[in-house]
Amino acid sequence: MKQILQDLKSGQTFLDDVPIPSVKPGCILIKSNFSLISLGTERMLIEFGKASLIEKARQQPEKLKIVLDKIKSEGLLPTLENVFNKLGQPIPLGYSNVGQIIEIGDGVSSYSIGDRVVSNGPHAEYVNVPVNLTERIPSNVSNEQACFTVIGSIALQGIRLLKPTFGENIVVFGLGLVGLLAVKILQANGVSVIGVDIDKEKCKYASIYGI
Repeated sequence: MKQILQDLKSGQTFLDDVPIPSVKPGCILIKSNFSLISLGTERMLIEFGKASLIEKARQQPEKLKIVLDKIKSEGLLPTLENVFNKLGQPIPLGYSNVGQIIEIGDGVSSYSIGDRVVSNGPHAEYVNVPVNLTERIPSNVSNEQACFTVIGSIALQGIRLLKPTFGENIVVFGLGLVGLLAVKILQANGVSVIGVDIDKEKCKYASIYGI
């Protein structure tokens, strides 16, 4: 099958032929129909891959501390070997997938073969996903609409933590895809939204929504 991968060492993004995953217990195997590109997250990963080792360390100071602690406990050479091995393993891109179930793992009783589902599976022709990270798509929702579910859940989680009250003024900083979804959800909750972004074009586009 085809899958989009990211080489963290070189920064190269490529389409590769990989084996179709085997369905695992508690999981479902999905044949993909649509896969949504999350521009902000995926651009960040691509730029991280292209960065130098020093820049990678600066972008992830918490990981650098783990590496330094590992050097103290296990030595420099074994730690560096482990770090380079991890950087040499391509990672999958994507996390908002829509498709149909073609196989069901042991312990899964809530789905049937052929069900349309949304999941956090990557950009691949087939994805094996734990059942708790999937959801059946209602018949009145198209595949294209369902593709926004995972992205929308990110915006929704931030709003749940905020616990907005009717009539409040809420600032959304960052008017990319997640930000705009947050705007629409907040407006549906009866609050006034102020949008902020360093990109004037994004601000201009967001003004269509009356913020």
